[in-house]
Order: sequence, then C-alpha cells, then structure tokens
Amino acid sequence: MKNPHVVLSDSNGTGKLILVFIVLLISGCTNLVFYPDKIRYTTPSDFGLEHEDIFLTSTDGIQLHGWFLPSSVDKIKGTVFFLHGNAQNISAHIHSVHWLPKNGYHVYLIDYRGYGNSTGQPTVQGVIDDINIGFTWLIQRVQKGPIYLMGQSLGATLGIYFVGSRPKVREQLAGVIMDAGFSSFRVIAREKLSDFWLTWPFQYPLSMLLTDNYDPEDFIQNISPVPVLIMHSNDDKVVPSSHGQKLFKLAGKPKFYKKTRNGHISTFKYKEYRQTVLEFMIQYLMPDARFSHLAH
Repeated sequence: MKNPHVVLSDSNGTGKLILVFIVLLISGCTNLVFYPDKIRYTTPSDFGLEHEDIFLTSTDGIQLHGWFLPSSVDKIKGTVFFLHGNAQNISAHIHSVHWLPKNGYHVYLIDYRGYGNSTGQPTVQGVIDDINIGFTWLIQRVQKGPIYLMGQSLGATLGIYFVGSRPKVREQLAGVIMDAGFSSFRVIAREKLSDFWLTWPFQYPLSMLLTDNYDPEDFIQNISPVPVLIMHSNDDKVVPSSHGQKLFKLAGKPKFYKKTRNGHISTFKYKEYRQTVLEFMIQYLMPDARFSHLAH
C-alpha cells in the first residue's frame, strides 16, 4: 500500500482542493489499492535462475504474464504460488522468492492485470479472477508434490480470500504463507486516509467506497485444516502489525505466527525468516514436526 496522494497546484482555497481530491477518489477509488507499473526492475537470470515466460488469457480477454522458476536440485520438495503486493510487478517482487528454487521449490509468480506484461486494468474482482486462472494452470502443470500459496501485502490479503472462499482450492494446498497482509480493505483505507491532513476528515466516508466483500477477516477461518503461517513486522509502517495479529486470532488451527522486524515486505531479505518458511513447508513431509519458535 501507498499513502493516497494527489499533486495540486490550485491555491484558491482548501475547500476546493478537498473537493478535487474527493472527485478523484470517487472516479477511481481502486487507486487506494493498486499501483501497477511496467518497469522491468530485474530478471530471473540476474539471480542465476532458469525461467519460463507463461502467458495465460482470462475469460474477459486479458493477457496475463508470469514466470515459472523451476528448481534444479535433485529432490524437489514442492511448488510455491506467489502473489505479490500492490505496487510495481513481479520483476521487483522476485526479490522475495529467488531463494526458493535453490532450496528445492519450484516458484510461479503471476502479474495481475495491468501489472508488468499483463494487459488490462486492475480491479479487486478482476485480480481474484487472475489468481484463479494462474492457480488452475499451476495445478495442471505440477502433477505431484505439495503446493503452497505465499502472498505479501495485498497478495496476502487476496490470497486469504481466494483460499478461504474456495473449498476445491484448499484441497490442492499443503500450506498458506502470508506476510504483511491487511485484515480489511476499509480499515486499511481509513488508516491511510487518516495519515494525510487533506483526507483525515473524510477517512470514514471515503473508505466506504471500497468493498468489504473480500475482507480476509471474514474468510481466514475457512482455510483450516490447511496450515497457515502469518508473518508480520512490528516495525511495519504501511500495514500495522495489528492486522496480522487479528488475522492470526481469527484463523483456525493449525496456525503459526512469526513476528518479524524492519520495513514492509522486507521479510525475506533475512535468512532467519526464510528458514521459518522452509521449516513450515517441510511439515508436509514431516507431519509430526513442531516449531517451538513460532506462536501457535
């Protein structure tokens, strides 16, 4: 998430500025959620990874692009379906998953509509449809081994809704890993609007422009008995850790919570948090394993 903002040069009064801002929000309130771009920040080869460019077509004619990163180790442990945050595209977010192939996991990253090489414009329902198309392709591609869904920020939020609202998806998953997700679209919108003096008085009415049909707090309990790992930094200034704590409280068992440190979605810069994820996923192969360093 980014703080909502608008560049205004009119100096004829605060009231007019506020009116302009409200009109902008009403005409495109999804800008509170989606910040796609087309910049190529890096490539899998920059990390020494092989990859396949995957192009899929949605039912409404959108072309979706993604990368499939195959693991080259002798013993494949599973596959991770990765859902990125609300800004940039997979060429920036590969930094969060480039370490997984060398640890025995295939990785599939998909760009939602409007991001990277995917066409169209993002909406919440449209992005949910994109996730479903990507997941359907992945389970057809991967014929054996456990599949894990891993999301960060907006990807975590939409991932919880996606899994929690679809029983057939849960049947295909060995685990769900969520980092820095928010619990409610309207709550995070109010928090972001309250950070800016121009929108502070309007945080409640403007946040109501966002739908609450996809809030993970209403769906996370449905994921059980699929294991859930929730990770969140107490230092996160973008999505406060109260969101992760609320989601953990609402989740059914088995569930685990890992408190992390430093900024928003910087989790997997650190080997200790990568190790947390690897230990969580290996429980598919070692169902009696216990993780004493995680909160249950």
